Amino acid sequence: GVTTLERGYVLVPGEEWPELERAECLARGAALKWASGVFCRPENLERLGHYRKRESQRTTSINSRLKSVVQSYLEGVDWGLGQLREARTELREASHSMHKARLECSQNAEAIVTLETLREISTNHCQLLAAVSNLPRLYSVRNMVLETERLVESRRLLEAHARLMELERWQDEVLLQLRGCGGASRTTLSPEDDKLVQNYFSGVGRLVEALAKELWAVVSSGLTLSLQNPTPFVSAVRIVEREEALDQIFLEERRGVSGTHSRPMPPGRPRCWRERFFKVLEETVAARFRSASYLHTRGPGLAGHLSALQHSIMSDLATVRNLLEQCVPPHYQLTKAYLHACHRCLQTHLSQIIGWELQSGEIFAVLNWVLHIYNSSEMMGDPALSAYLDQDELGPLISQEGLEQLQNKYVQSVRKSVSEWMQKALEVELTDWQRDQEPDIDHEGCYHTSLPTIITQMLEENARVALMISESLRDQTIQMGLYEMENLLSRFRDAIVEFGKEHRKDPTANSKFYLHYLLACISNCIILKMSTESLHQQVGSRASVRFSRIPPGPLAALDRAVKKACRLVMDQLLLDLLPHLQELLSRTWLAQGDVIPKVCIVLEHHYELYSRVRSPCRQRLQEESQRLTVVEYVRALMQKKLICRSEEERQQLAQQMAQDAQQLREHFQSMEVDSTVNEMNPTALIPVLADLIKLKDPGLLTLEVSGLIAKYPDISEEHVSVLLDVRGDVPRDVRGTVLCLLEQSSPPLPPGYRPIFPDILVPPSSMPFCLPTAKCA
Repeated sequence: GVTTLERGYVLVPGEEWPELERAECLARGAALKWASGVFCRPENLERLGHYRKRESQRTTSINSRLKSVVQSYLEGVDWGLGQLREARTELREASHSMHKARLECSQNAEAIVTLETLREISTNHCQLLAAVSNLPRLYSVRNMVLETERLVESRRLLEAHARLMELERWQDEVLLQLRGCGGASRTTLSPEDDKLVQNYFSGVGRLVEALAKELWAVVSSGLTLSLQNPTPFVSAVRIVEREEALDQIFLEERRGVSGTHSRPMPPGRPRCWRERFFKVLEETVAARFRSASYLHTRGPGLAGHLSALQHSIMSDLATVRNLLEQCVPPHYQLTKAYLHACHRCLQTHLSQIIGWELQSGEIFAVLNWVLHIYNSSEMMGDPALSAYLDQDELGPLISQEGLEQLQNKYVQSVRKSVSEWMQKALEVELTDWQRDQEPDIDHEGCYHTSLPTIITQMLEENARVALMISESLRDQTIQMGLYEMENLLSRFRDAIVEFGKEHRKDPTANSKFYLHYLLACISNCIILKMSTESLHQQVGSRASVRFSRIPPGPLAALDRAVKKACRLVMDQLLLDLLPHLQELLSRTWLAQGDVIPKVCIVLEHHYELYSRVRSPCRQRLQEESQRLTVVEYVRALMQKKLICRSEEERQQLAQQMAQDAQQLREHFQSMEVDSTVNEMNPTALIPVLADLIKLKDPGLLTLEVSGLIAKYPDISEEHVSVLLDVRGDVPRDVRGTVLCLLEQSSPPLPPGYRPIFPDILVPPSSMPFCLPTAKCA
């Protein structure tokens, strides 16, 4: 009589459900609300019968559906209760059966103790049976071990290996029988049994080690045996293959291949002797490189060592390809394996050599051997080896990064050597400057010393040697040489400056060939410049972006050294001309007029020496000497040593200046001195100044000065003022007009014009002391 619903309420007959009453109230309220909303209008009352009928039908439909749901729910509850009754019945039966089985087990406990005793007796019987069946073998184990040892010592390897295999088979059978005696559940031996078997068959392990030792000794001496008696080597290979086959069998049995039960791996298996065979082969190759020591391979010995390696490797490869390859199975690919072993050992050996402190010659030997000899037809490029080579698999002997580091190391070593030799050459050059004889003369009749020859040959030889390795190394070597030349030329210029200082201190104490060696220095610089351009052409032939132009350092250093030497040459010329220049533009000169011939004699002597200089510096010196002469001539005029007192003196001064200019011009022409095309002849300045001085009418000075400015726009007010002072007849108003004209006119310099008046210094005017009066102001 109790019914349980989903929400947990229990209904007893005669008791109402609390929520049922609440639901009915809610329903009545909702119906009342609906009816009041519908029937609030009188016209809807006429349809009351229709609404009553519709709601009656809806109520009937809901009741029928509720009855159906309740009916299905009750049927499900009834079925569930039936299943619970059946389960309770089955549980009672199972419990009764378990109770009977427990009673029977307790009755059979005494019988199980008797069966355990029988199991132990059976196990002991199996062990005794195995021992009795193996007694003949066990008694012969020691004799078999001794006999096998004698076979190994006499290198009867195949027979020794057959006996060893038989011993191992006996050992495996004993272990299997001992494991089998333990019943189906026993898979491992007890520690005591395992130790007993291992101790009894301990000689087998020693035999394996002894046989392996002899075996690898035969393999390592295979190259020698193949030339004498290859039988031991063939026997060793056959044993290796037998062992490899046994390893495969035991591995398959351990994994339970073909449905068989897995079995434990015998002691010492797998041996992997085929893998060991190739390791011994590689160790044999590596042993040839271990004999190379640091001391025995230094210097020239390294090239000899690499050459010996080449011949040894190629001889061994020929032996392997022609003899040993026939003694092994085809799948060994022995020649390829030996080739790869050689390559790997060479990689290790060369990395060891590279780690040494190598000199440039040693680095060259390594680079040449790695980049050229190793891949040539004399070694790995041999057509007979092409079938065994795979360059992608082998890889390079030295990595690209290692090659770059080695090349940089080579360049640094060469740089150190070049720097030392350049310093020695410069020291020899400085010693030559002190000689009491003129410099050597080449086939072109020009002065020179040994310096440019030594430097040029050194740089070209280094570039030629580097080219034997690669063009990139040649380019690095040339660039290094050019920078070292820049450093040398900087020291060379300093030496020239010091040479000039010592000469100025005491011209008589130093070499009388001072000027000769200055000219030789200029020629040397020209030779070095041509050498620099030649080296750059070698680099530029590859159209490399990095070397598209000559590095500015060497050329700038050459230009500075040449300019300094030329300046010192001009200083010496000025020193020689100075006694004569002091007589110019004086009253003595005006009366006698014999100074310019003396100047021409000094110039002629210098020109003879300038002819010993290479072009274009020869023309440059001649032009500079011509300019120097004119500049010093006009400078003497600016000193106002001669102030004209009359018209006659002005005419005489102008005439003498024109005569001097004509003599200088003729002398320069006789010396074949030509000014540059775009430059005005400096000697033309003297007649122009003479025309300004001989002008009779001072009123025309403005026009004359205008022409002078047009020809020489670099002339200053100070220069014109001194010229007016030299005339001695220029009124103050005319002077003011001329100077005002100079202030107003500042024409630009024409293209190609080289200013001359900035080099002509005007002495400072000595104004007398006066009181600041209005007239003076």
